[in-house]
Amino acid sequence: MNPDRPISSFFDAARPLRSLEFFPPKNEEGGAALRETAIALRAIDWDFVSVTYGAGGSTRETTAKVSNILKDELGFTVMPHLTCVGHTRQELRDHADQLHASGFRNIMTLRGDPPKCETEFQVATDGLSHANELVTLLKEQHSDFCLGVAGYPEKHQEAVSLEVDMENLKRKVDCGADFVTTQLFFDNAIYFRFVDTCRAAGINVPIVPGIMPVLALKQIKRIATLSGATIPVRLQRRLEVAAQSTDVVEIIGVDWALDQIRDLVAGGAPGYHLYIMNRARPALALAAGLAA
Repeated sequence: MNPDRPISSFFDAARPLRSLEFFPPKNEEGGAALRETAIALRAIDWDFVSVTYGAGGSTRETTAKVSNILKDELGFTVMPHLTCVGHTRQELRDHADQLHASGFRNIMTLRGDPPKCETEFQVATDGLSHANELVTLLKEQHSDFCLGVAGYPEKHQEAVSLEVDMENLKRKVDCGADFVTTQLFFDNAIYFRFVDTCRAAGINVPIVPGIMPVLALKQIKRIATLSGATIPVRLQRRLEVAAQSTDVVEIIGVDWALDQIRDLVAGGAPGYHLYIMNRARPALALAAGLAA
């Protein structure tokens, strides 16, 4: 068993880093669809893929299963997500040991969202309160873990201010995080302003922009509300005009994301991370557009 290459080493490549995110399926049908998507996406030279961890830790076993399939059967470098929610410190240590023994060396380290039907984060008995504590625990458990953390260009929904949110992010990096991946955004000026603020605060690790191509108007409005992302008026008008045609909405969404990625890379972003909702077509369309 060969351990994964740390994602931190990918930033030295001559080209921008390319990665995307999967989420664990809810049933066997979703599992088959995810596998088909992953197989289709092997045609692209992705640096790594990530696998999310459901609210409240609800997909822990499925996340592990999907991560192993993507890694061992399909050959991807995989970054599983891990959250604090619902776990004791010992459970987190045990899970870290399992991941390490299986060859995983990259973890997306998150506090996590509350379980469904709950509105506030609750610390588990002998658990952790914040992502920076999880970063510390994982680095103490296995110093060769490469850890990603989340950044919020438009502020975390629970943060009282941008300044406090920046302090929280710096704490995660100071505890040992190797890079930051941002929450989705649709206006690149927001990302570049966020990077400038991070640098001024002494956060000097790579900051990877997270991009979500719009696939459905209702869906993206819901996601934007939950994440605190702003949908530019120009984009929203285009989507509303095309709202009755899902194919046209997807074309608009992919085209907007293409423009974002090109501008981000030209402006010095170290790469991009795609939130594709387990769908191959938009990721392939973006890859083809960027290859042109």
